[in-house]
Amino acid sequence: MAMKPALTLKMGQQLGMTPQLQQAIRMLQLSTVDLELEIQQALDTNPMLEELQPEEQDESEEVSSLDSPTAEEQESLQSTSDTDDATEISEIPNPEIDGDAVIDTRDEISVETISDELPVDSAWEDVFDDGITSVSSGGDFDFDDNYLDNRNTEAVSINSHLLEQINLLRLSEHDEFIAMTILDGLDSQGILAITTQDILESAPEEWELELDEVEAALHLIQHLDPVGIASRDTRECLSIQLRSLPADTAWKTEAITVVEQHIAQLANRDYASISRRTRLKEHELKEVLALILSLNPRPGSDIADGKTEYVEPDVYVSKQNGRWRVELNQKSAPRIRVNPEYVSMISPKSKSSDNDYLKNHLQEAKWFINSLQQRNETLLRVATKIVEFQRGFLDYGEQAMKPLVLHDIAEAVELHESTISRVTSQKYMHTPAGVFELKYFFSSHVSTHTGGEVSSTAVRALIKKLVSQENPKKPLSDSKIANLLAAQDIKVARRTIAKYRESLLIPPSNERKELI
Repeated sequence: MAMKPALTLKMGQQLGMTPQLQQAIRMLQLSTVDLELEIQQALDTNPMLEELQPEEQDESEEVSSLDSPTAEEQESLQSTSDTDDATEISEIPNPEIDGDAVIDTRDEISVETISDELPVDSAWEDVFDDGITSVSSGGDFDFDDNYLDNRNTEAVSINSHLLEQINLLRLSEHDEFIAMTILDGLDSQGILAITTQDILESAPEEWELELDEVEAALHLIQHLDPVGIASRDTRECLSIQLRSLPADTAWKTEAITVVEQHIAQLANRDYASISRRTRLKEHELKEVLALILSLNPRPGSDIADGKTEYVEPDVYVSKQNGRWRVELNQKSAPRIRVNPEYVSMISPKSKSSDNDYLKNHLQEAKWFINSLQQRNETLLRVATKIVEFQRGFLDYGEQAMKPLVLHDIAEAVELHESTISRVTSQKYMHTPAGVFELKYFFSSHVSTHTGGEVSSTAVRALIKKLVSQENPKKPLSDSKIANLLAAQDIKVARRTIAKYRESLLIPPSNERKELI
C-alpha cells in the first residue's frame, strides 16, 4: 500500500484548560492567608485593579464605567466587580421556627449502671506515657495586647532555653564543650539520648578529659531550669526532682525510695507489691503517689519547640434569631474593582502599545475578579450546606455529628467532588464551639442495630464521654465500652473501639487505673 500525505477530518471532544479556568481552580483551593497574598500581588502588578476604601464603597455602586467606554461592557463588568452582601451571608432555615418537625435522634448513654467488676486490657508498659489528652479542634482564642508583636516571634526551644542559662555561668572551655554536647544530645522531651561515654569520646584527645568531669557537668545541667532536664531515664529524672524539693516536704523520703528502688512496680501499677516492700499502708502510699504524680517525667515537654501557627477562618458561623448565619471572612472577599479612570483612557480604535497594554491588563483584571467572585460564591454555598447538614453538631456538640462524605455535599450543591475537595482543603470555619477545618465535618458512618447510621465522630465523642465519667479505680475496658454502645443500638467492634480510643490518645483501661 502506497504511503502518501492526505487530509482527513475527525470529530472529538476534549476539555481545554483555558487560562481563566486554571486561575479559577487555583484560587479555589487557596486558603485565606494565601488568597490575601494573591490579591495583594494582583493589585501590585495590575494597574487596572484597585481596592475600594470603606468610604468609597457606597460611591462604587454608582460607578458603571468598568470595562470600556461602551455601555454593554460597562454593565457586564459591573456585575463582576463588587460582591453584594447577599452573596457573602447566608441564613440556614430553622425547621423548629419555620414549622417543620424535627426528630431528636440523639442517644444518651448512662454510666450509672456500669458494673464495678470490669475486665482490663493489655499489660502496662510505661506508666509515664501521656495520659488522657483532650483533643479538640475548637476553643476560644484569647489574644493579648501583644498579639501582633508576638505572632511572628521566634519560639523558645529546649536548646535556646538552656543556652541562655549556660551563658550566665562561668564555665571553662572543657565544661562548655561538654555542656554544648549535652544540649545536642537532648531529644524533644528533654531526655539525654547519648551516654556520658559518647560525650567523653567526642572531646579532643589532647584534653585528656575524665568521666568524672563529664558527670559533674551533666549534674550541673540537670539542675538548671527545668529541674531534671538531660536525665538519662525516668528514674533519674524523678529522683533529681524529688531531691531538689525542700527538706521538710512531706513523704519526700518515701517517694525517693519508691522511685529509685521500685520504679518497675510503679510502672506496672503493682501497688500491692510496693506497699508490701515499703511497708506503707494504703493511705500512706496514696500520699507518696500524689507527690510523685506532681512531678514532670518529661521536663522538656513544657518548653515550646517550633513556631506557632495561626489560623485565619474563611467562614464565620453564628446563631441569630434562632437561625444559623453563615458569613464569609471579609479578608477573603475584599472590595476590588477596575480603575474607571484607566478604563476611560482605552480607545477602541487605537493600536498603540500603551492602548494594548491597558487592554491586556483590563482583560486580566476581569478574569481575576470573576475568579474571586466564583471562589467566594462556591465557598459560601459549600459552607452553608455543611452547616445545614451538621446543624445538630452546632446545637448539641460532637455527639450529634451526622455521617457526611464529599459526595453528599457535591450532590446538594450540584458540583463535582473534586471541586468540593478543593473548597474544603485548608479552609476553616469559626463557630461558637471553636475553629474547625471544613474537612472536620466529614466523617464515615457506623451502622446501628436498627439499620441507621451514626457518625464516627459522634462515636469518638461518646467514647470520650464514657471514659471521662468512669470510675478511675475500675476503668472501662474496650469490650465494656462496646457493650454500652451496643445497648444504645450502636454496633461497634471492640477493635474499632480500640482504634478510636488510640486516635483520642486515651490509654488502655489498665493504664488508666488509679489508686488515688
